[in-house]
Amino acid sequence: MRIAFLVASEGIEQVELTEPWQAVVDAGDTPVLVSTGEGTVQAFHHLDRGDTFPVDEVVGDTDAAGYGALVLPGGVANPDALRMDEGAVAFARSFFEAGKPVAAICHAPWTLVEADALRGRTLTSWPSLRTDIRNAGGTWVDEPVHICRNGPNTLITSRKPDDLGDFSRAFTQEFARTAPA
Repeated sequence: MRIAFLVASEGIEQVELTEPWQAVVDAGDTPVLVSTGEGTVQAFHHLDRGDTFPVDEVVGDTDAAGYGALVLPGGVANPDALRMDEGAVAFARSFFEAGKPVAAICHAPWTLVEADALRGRTLTSWPSLRTDIRNAGGTWVDEPVHICRNGPNTLITSRKPDDLGDFSRAFTQEFARTAPA
């Protein structure tokens, strides 16, 4: 199964990209880096520049039909830039509309707030997003990982890099459970 990893051109928390990416590879699926532009994206280790990664697909040239699931890595700047990009917001929303699972960590739910995809959903995130999530109609919980099946799709969320092990196990299991036969 192809799994989309949606990121902006910079500001991605590197470990929130690389560890879930490796979990997808280890599960036998194919990760695809989707971004708002061509070329490479710049990851960060909190505020320090990390590595760059090549973009596989541009968000305006692809759609949810080509993927089985979506992963949204965090970092503060990454989801903030994504939520300002109409194409990225529409791409994320389309996974909800198609009933496909979405996994988001740390600040990544900001993109889902903008996509109006959180009404009636329960999720976790970096604590500073709790008011935004509540204002978007969601219920925020402080848990290492939360799986919400109350909606058109499964939503798997996590708080921070320290939770990556639980997050990766949870979303790879959910992706396998919901994969088309």
